[in-house]
Amino acid sequence: MDFGRVVTAMVTPFDDQLQVNWDQVEPLINYLIEDQQSDSLVICGTTGEAPTLMDDEKLKLIELSVRYSRGRCKIIAGTGSNDTSHTIHFSQKVEKLGVDGLLIVAPYYNRPSQEGLFQHFKAVAESVQTAVILYNVPGRTGVNLDADTTVRLSHISNIVATKDCANTDQLTRILNEAAPGFLVYSGDDSNALPALAVGCQGIISVASHVIGKEMQSMIKYYLEGNIQQAAELHRKLHPLFTGIFRVPSPAPIKHALALKGMETGGVRLPLVRVSEQEGQFIQSLFV
Repeated sequence: MDFGRVVTAMVTPFDDQLQVNWDQVEPLINYLIEDQQSDSLVICGTTGEAPTLMDDEKLKLIELSVRYSRGRCKIIAGTGSNDTSHTIHFSQKVEKLGVDGLLIVAPYYNRPSQEGLFQHFKAVAESVQTAVILYNVPGRTGVNLDADTTVRLSHISNIVATKDCANTDQLTRILNEAAPGFLVYSGDDSNALPALAVGCQGIISVASHVIGKEMQSMIKYYLEGNIQQAAELHRKLHPLFTGIFRVPSPAPIKHALALKGMETGGVRLPLVRVSEQEGQFIQSLFV
């Protein structure tokens, strides 16, 4: 399964009442595919505010995304939770919608052992036939899915990739030891080029909502051997890579989208919109 080089973790558009703006889903998908050149989209991930979406909202969003993408990109659905039973049940429902992959986050709050993590992901993967992508984000979950456990999981036939927000040391160990064909994606925009340099497939990105074309160019330069051009573009984009995480995501990227003319509304509590000062800072990143 090839999910491409630049995968956008899509925001969920809301209306003024913070209900899902169903009319805005198709324009947003078209924009991310056509204008920002996303190879794949993650629906109902962290950036999509999955923790505050109801299951019925998620199912409708995923179904519409499969329909509206019309085969122009891969659709990956975030179906993980900190409850193995619920993750299995929900993943089986989502699988029937025709998605190309399932993104399963490491269980948060419970803080399981490495063996608990292995058994969780193994149980989920064995309950579905769809490709599974592991998601390691210790800053949000409170637990690191370490390299050894990721390598063990890579030998399960339908666990095909990982999105890992760890440092390049961990990414490198996974790349060295994982099963043949297992793909590693960085989950940290500012690490996109360094991760590519050690052999990662690409980036599962937030910044690609607004600089996806530039990120594709950076990766193309690198793959063609134009290392200096890739590095120069990385340095140019770096302030935005880091700046959109100065306050909790996805509020900054939703503001950045509005600056681009793509209105996706506010964020649900306990998140809040960016302040006026924060909005001015985000705008300054595009100067």
